[in-house]
Amino acid sequence: MNREEIKELIPHREPMLLVDEINLDGEFARATYTVRGDEWFLQGHFPGNPVVPGVVLCEIIAQGAALLLKDDLIGKVPFFAGMNKVKFRQPARPGDRLDVTAKIIRHNGPFVMLKGEAYVGDKKAVEGEYTIALIDKENAVGETAG
Repeated sequence: MNREEIKELIPHREPMLLVDEINLDGEFARATYTVRGDEWFLQGHFPGNPVVPGVVLCEIIAQGAALLLKDDLIGKVPFFAGMNKVKFRQPARPGDRLDVTAKIIRHNGPFVMLKGEAYVGDKKAVEGEYTIALIDKENAVGETAG
């Protein structure tokens, strides 16, 4: 599944769409994202030594789990509801390709608990457990400031 197909499942758009490809492999979603170097989150993090922020690595994993949630996403918007046991082990930098694996470990009402990890080459960059709340679209739309 390429970026255009991913956009049919999740509401994220550039510059916040952080997955290039997603594939289903049994009970696992496998996704990739290549850090280009011009992303908004690298500006100032850190000058002369750009590193993908840890929370962005977690977001990449959550977006990478989209294929696992495919049927559950109809009429819903996914929101982060929690992160547990998250460990950052290896930085991701411009030019690095992140290989993500995610698996559903529990589904409880609107909450989906996932276990995910991302690698840079053969080194684990991040791992953890993530909770996603699937909120009805009509309840997820807020008013814009203006």
